[in-house]
Amino acid sequence: MAFHHVALATNDLRATHHFYSEVMGFELVKAVVAPTDNPEGWARHVFYDTGGDGLIAFWELHDDRMTDFDPAISTGLGLEPWVNHVAFAAADLDDLAGRRDQWLDAGIDVMEIDHGFCVSVYTMDPCGILVEWCTDTQPYTEADRAEALAQLFAGEPALQTPPVPVFHRGRERVKSP
Repeated sequence: MAFHHVALATNDLRATHHFYSEVMGFELVKAVVAPTDNPEGWARHVFYDTGGDGLIAFWELHDDRMTDFDPAISTGLGLEPWVNHVAFAAADLDDLAGRRDQWLDAGIDVMEIDHGFCVSVYTMDPCGILVEWCTDTQPYTEADRAEALAQLFAGEPALQTPPVPVFHRGRERVKSP
């Protein structure tokens, strides 16, 4: 079953909107602005169609109980950026390459990893959230499922060699006179 939406907080709605609409290519489809349960507070909740089975939404908070926060869903909790992240499905390797190039053309740095069963490209959004485009390169098999169950609660799990990332520098944008 697909999820309806994932909601995250932002502390810069303009930058967030630019990234998710212009750079990611998602369409803003709904905005709800309503009071919070704080007498002076309110919040704006904006929803973007990801082009798949679900939406991504962002909260812009105007509530004095929630003014000093770090919206980065990993580093804001003291974790490395790669731990909590949002991954979107690319249709195939050609689609993934196009999305990588879209980021690079926007001047955004990209990390690319072939995980063996899927290939991913990663970048950070304006709030410090790791964003990923990913496509599967082989089907999940019964052997994969059996290995997953064996590793799930293994006291001494078998460690795999981590994949080697490839880093791409965002292209400099030429400004028109």
